[in-house]
This record gives sequence, C-alpha cells and structure tokens, in this order.
Amino acid sequence: MAAVLFDFSGTLFRVESCESWLRAVLNAAELTLDERELVRTARALEEAGALPGGAPPARLPDEAAGLWEIRDRSAELHRSAYTTLSRQVPLPDPALHDALYERHMTPPAWAPYPDAAEVLRTLHERGVGVAVVSNIGWDLRPVFRAHGLDAYVDAYVLSYEHGVQKPDPRLFALACAALGADPKDVLMVGDSRHADGGAAALGCGVHFVDHLPVTRRPDALLPVPDLLERTD
Repeated sequence: MAAVLFDFSGTLFRVESCESWLRAVLNAAELTLDERELVRTARALEEAGALPGGAPPARLPDEAAGLWEIRDRSAELHRSAYTTLSRQVPLPDPALHDALYERHMTPPAWAPYPDAAEVLRTLHERGVGVAVVSNIGWDLRPVFRAHGLDAYVDAYVLSYEHGVQKPDPRLFALACAALGADPKDVLMVGDSRHADGGAAALGCGVHFVDHLPVTRRPDALLPVPDLLERTD
C-alpha cells in the first residue's frame, strides 16, 4: 500500500459532548442556566442533531430535510443546516445558535483519539502518504495544527472546498491524485460504511472503525500500519 486516506470526525478526532459544547458557549457569553436546565438543553440539542460531528438528528424538521443531504457541499450549506437544527431548541439568547456553530470549528472542541498520533507518526516514518478526506463545511487544518498532528498529513481533501461529498468517488480520486497514488494501492480508513465505503468504487481498500467517545476507543487505529504490510 502506498497511501492511507483517513476520515476526520469519528476516525482521527471526536468532537466534545453536547453538554461541554453548550457549557463553553454559555461561559463565553457570560450567561448561566440552572444545572438541570443546562443538562436538559444539551440533551435536546443532541436529539436535534445540532452538533456537527455528534449524533445525527432523531427527526429532521421539514425546513432542514433538503439541506441535510447536501450540507457538506459548501460552507454556507453546512452552517445553514446545523443552525437550522440548533434553532429547534430554545436558548437564553438567539445569538447563541451562531456561537455554538462557531465553537465547534475551534480546536478545543475536538480531541484526537488516543492512538491517532502514534499511527500517523508511524505511517509518516515509513514514507506512507497520508490524506484526510472529510465531509465538512469548514477548514479543519487548524485542528490538526493545534493538536500537533499536521506534520503527519500530506494532503487535505475537504468536501466543501470541492463541492463534492462522500461517498462520491470523485472526492477519493482527488485525494489519491494529491498523494500521487494509484487507488488500488490506497487504504481508506473511516467510521461510515456509507460515506467512507465509497472509496471501494475506485478500487481502494477500506477499513472501518467505530465512532465512539475517545475514552471508549483507545486503540482501534493501531492495526492500520500492519494492514498495509499484509496487503503488500
């Protein structure tokens, strides 16, 4: 194998909990909620699917249904889809809906999985090309830089920058081209069988991990370097 493509959310990084997300925004705005109300509101935001990288909506409101399917094709669509979901939940100040969206794009909102650095460093030391291929509506590069992982990534292929989202094979083809690798010599690692599985249409190998909190998934990425050797 000449290269590895990694998904971002749920694969290399995990977003903070809805409760942490809401608490951080309330603190920044110098607003408070009773603890019971804060927990209830965070749960409602989670059920609404308002946190990008978090749980999907339990039910899509009519005004978001069309946006949801194409949300990762542009920054504008992404923001509109998630703030529409957020606004299903009453907050102490309407401005908090935009503040929540802004918060999720900051490095403190994300934590790398415990084995991410070791695996990326190992691949880099072996001369294996690495690209991050993500359905997303914003630039995640600062997250990698803030957590010290950017040095191990050779290319970023982000849906909103190309107007194409996984599972469309074109996004994976762009990543392979960026690494100068034949798709048949590339492994895609992700958490979504639907989205990340699209790489198989190009002939890429595909390996799945579970989208779990970082504390519950300490070592799911560790087999990746060995998978490359067994496939050679």
